[in-house]
Amino acid sequence: MIALMLFALLSLAFDRGEPIMKYAIILPDGASDVPQPELDGRTPLQAAKILNMDRLARDGRLGRMLTIPPGFTPATDVGTLGILGYDPHRYYSGRAPLEAAAQRLTASPDQIIFRCNLVTIEDGRMRDFTAGHVAQEDATALIGTLNEELGDEGCEFHSGVSYRNLMMLSDARDLELTCVPPHDIPDQPVSEHWPRGAGEERVRRIMERAASVLADHPVNRRLREAEKSAATNIWLWGQGRPVELEPFESRFGVRAAAITGVDIIRGITLSMGMELIHVPGATGYIDTDYAGKSKAALDAIDNFDLVVVHVEAPDEAGHLGSAEEKVKALERIDEVILKPLLDKLESIGEWRVLVAPDHATPVSTKAHSAEPPPFSLTGHGITERSGRAFTESDALETGLLVDPATAVIEQMLRR
Repeated sequence: MIALMLFALLSLAFDRGEPIMKYAIILPDGASDVPQPELDGRTPLQAAKILNMDRLARDGRLGRMLTIPPGFTPATDVGTLGILGYDPHRYYSGRAPLEAAAQRLTASPDQIIFRCNLVTIEDGRMRDFTAGHVAQEDATALIGTLNEELGDEGCEFHSGVSYRNLMMLSDARDLELTCVPPHDIPDQPVSEHWPRGAGEERVRRIMERAASVLADHPVNRRLREAEKSAATNIWLWGQGRPVELEPFESRFGVRAAAITGVDIIRGITLSMGMELIHVPGATGYIDTDYAGKSKAALDAIDNFDLVVVHVEAPDEAGHLGSAEEKVKALERIDEVILKPLLDKLESIGEWRVLVAPDHATPVSTKAHSAEPPPFSLTGHGITERSGRAFTESDALETGLLVDPATAVIEQMLRR
């Protein structure tokens, strides 16, 4: 009903000859944090020179949004669904099915899709959930071998981006598992976090067999000789079956494009029917091509009503435990992506911009947090003026907490 009302309002505005609004959503993944000693008790958002984010916060609506509803694991999939207007209670099916959509994979009724990280486990502890951000060619070779060796288990492995891969498991109708994301257990004993529930013996066996296959793989031998992290294990999590998402355009009445370097956002936005714009240098890491993403966004705003720009780098810096890298990532998003986009939007006419981290990734814990992150919504027709900076504490002091998060984009797209 809300989507139909919004569509009707937008159509009416068009019929009256009113200016067409342009929209942009900036998703600085995991940008929210807590005060860090190495930043003199400031958060990365407080320490970073983010003049454009601060300007938007000052000149518009600033607050916090509940991106991770109670009972959900704090992660990009849940947070982004809510930000883009899709209630996780209805649309969330697990991370893996959303990433599978990015590869246009389909599952049979008896299959479950798992996210399959290549990880480094040493002395029984999760030392690196990225296996040293394993190179793409190495990850592809390792996944290929797993496919050859574990097919008799009903496994079907699919290579993704670096350590981020998928496994489809057949004859799995009766599996009901609780699985822990590997990025939530840095340096912790893995014995306390194996998959639990119906079918755990089968999944545990697959993980143990995979470790045996990887142990003496030529790729890992070469990595060890070079004194680099080896992909010692796979870690299965984020499992589920696909759930169909209502198309974004029919839901909100705007044509949208998305720019990202990771499969989870590719899968979410493709499932919504958004146009996915490929940027060759978008790595999903701290070395991503900010300028490439900026150019793609500037081009997209000419052809679409709304452009979504996702940057994974702040989240990765948080997982690395590097406040310095997180500050750098935020500053590059602000200067290289947001500033040119604002300049272009202001030259076109009417616009609205939403800046919204999906969740917090505190540097001190290296893991995700469900603490509501700040957001700002600014532009034509947004009458609030917070007068505050884009920081966690400033957002808290406004007293605005949006729950559910889906309400923010509904406000953004309402004329």
